[in-house]
Amino acid sequence: MQLSIKYKLLVTIITTIGLVVVTIFLLGHWSFQRGLLRFVNTAEQTRVAELAVELKNFYAQEGRWDRLLSQPSLWLELLHGSDKNRPIPTRLKGRWLSQLRNARQSPPRLPSPEQLRRFEARVVLLDAEGEPLYGFPQLFEEITYTPLEYQSKIIGRLGLAPQKRLVDDLQLQFVKEQKTTLGVIAVGIILVAALLTLPITGRMVRPVKALAAATRQLTSGNYMIRTPVTSADELGMLTRDFNTLADTLQKNEQARRQWVADISHELRTPLSILRGEIEAIQDQVRTVTPLTVKTLHDEILHLSRLVDDLYELAMSDLGALTYQKERIAPVEILGKALESFKQRLAAQQISLSIDLCSGSDLTLLADPSRLQQLFFNLAENSLRYTDPGGRMEVRTESDRNRLIIHFLDSSPGVPAADLPKLFERLFRVESSRTRTAGGAGLGLSICRNIVEAHKGTIEAKSSPLGGLWVTVTLPAGA
Repeated sequence: MQLSIKYKLLVTIITTIGLVVVTIFLLGHWSFQRGLLRFVNTAEQTRVAELAVELKNFYAQEGRWDRLLSQPSLWLELLHGSDKNRPIPTRLKGRWLSQLRNARQSPPRLPSPEQLRRFEARVVLLDAEGEPLYGFPQLFEEITYTPLEYQSKIIGRLGLAPQKRLVDDLQLQFVKEQKTTLGVIAVGIILVAALLTLPITGRMVRPVKALAAATRQLTSGNYMIRTPVTSADELGMLTRDFNTLADTLQKNEQARRQWVADISHELRTPLSILRGEIEAIQDQVRTVTPLTVKTLHDEILHLSRLVDDLYELAMSDLGALTYQKERIAPVEILGKALESFKQRLAAQQISLSIDLCSGSDLTLLADPSRLQQLFFNLAENSLRYTDPGGRMEVRTESDRNRLIIHFLDSSPGVPAADLPKLFERLFRVESSRTRTAGGAGLGLSICRNIVEAHKGTIEAKSSPLGGLWVTVTLPAGA
């Protein structure tokens, strides 16, 4: 069964919390046992200090250890005399009396490992010469001794081997209760975390589910779909990026449909003219004359130019156009391109003003044939859409880093709202452009692709002469 992201996230969070809680439980239990063991050893050291005082008083009264050695029960009473709340059980008293009677035998009967962990077996009493009176010093590696003094004379030493682990029944019961309590708390924390995490994970996954549903609609062709941005975190950024993607796809789809419609419209007009002319000739409505042939030839040329422009634009979009860049003087190419237009401009009674900087001032890494096409298209655009008797200006400015080229012409102008659309494919300003005088609306789109291929910029604005002002900026390292 495939888990949803909600439950995967829930399992991940609960597992993480569980590992943290178990780690805290184990470390807490270990730390508690060590702390309790330190506390017990400290308490036993206090008992040893009290026992030392009792032994000094005993020696002060007796002047020797003989009675203590002959009465093991007295030694056992002294061991527990410092703890009035811990009476000696009869079973324990009898067992230890028997053990202590044999402690000074050679060899002594040694206590069992479990007995050695008790306080009574870990206390060692030595006489002034260091001989053991009670206890088993040979069985312990670490014993802390306290000297016993009477009248400025060492009368013996009292030692205690520290406890390595808990053995007392009350202590073990207390540790067990604490362990159970910590376990219940750990389980409770995990359960509470699960109850709190479930709605949190649901809230966190909700935007992901919304994005998944919106993505399915987007892939099915619904480019109008948008998802609300509910946060400023990574999910919010993802949502904004999705909305941007949907908006881009919607615009691309609209542009594609408009592109297909415009191309169909562009092709329909010359084809309709050709069909009408040919059918008229077939029906003998019109006779084949040089004028008729010229009309048919003009429409074929128009179709040919349109197809060539479409192919070139498509290749440019695909990056399939080859650019053979070399170090050239662009101003010289611009001058030659303008020279080829002088006759056509004169035929339309359009004056041409040229102000070019020295061609040796700047060289560009560029494709000369593509730059020639760029300058030709810009000049052709001004020629087609400038009224007869108008004016056209071309000037350049440069520095070591870039070349700036200005194309200005006189009326008719372009509305400000249409200026950003001039470089779109098949766009025409209907008030000033017709299919008879103008082209298919692809020239400036091709210009933009050529400029961008050379890492430059192209922009259009209103000309002070009353028409259009196109500025091309080409970097020196293009």
